[in-house]
Amino acid sequence: MSGASAARDAQLREGLRELYESVDRAVADAAPVCEISGRCCRFQEYGHRLYISRPEAEILLETGLPAETVIDDGLCPFQRERLCTARERRPLGCRIFFCDPNYTEQMETLSEQSIARLKQLHLEYEIDWEYGPLHEFLREYVAARASSGDIEDGTPPR
Repeated sequence: MSGASAARDAQLREGLRELYESVDRAVADAAPVCEISGRCCRFQEYGHRLYISRPEAEILLETGLPAETVIDDGLCPFQRERLCTARERRPLGCRIFFCDPNYTEQMETLSEQSIARLKQLHLEYEIDWEYGPLHEFLREYVAARASSGDIEDGTPPR
């Protein structure tokens, strides 16, 4: 990676960190209720999907996947006993989503604003817009680790 590329990546990460902080403040101000049910991470069971961008995936996966991970489209591999093991690295969708029905309208508005800002960061730093389901990035990560020899059988690192 060239010095210019590394500097651009660092600036993008800083912009993303600032976006995360802004979203966290907006969510705190809205004060949605979290019942710690874990529904947010059981995608298939509750009829939703988590979409993320490539830079968010890189941040989320920078320390790898949790031990004993099974990649299943219906579940988030970072959820353990209804708690998030990637709380500080979690992507926008996780930061914004709450099951609280009184927060739905605010959640939709915040999602739209945040995705617009995320797209703006991609444009600013001349990064291709890659946005897709979490599990596509997880499978790509595992395949890349397997092909590099970091893992032998395609299972996530422990």
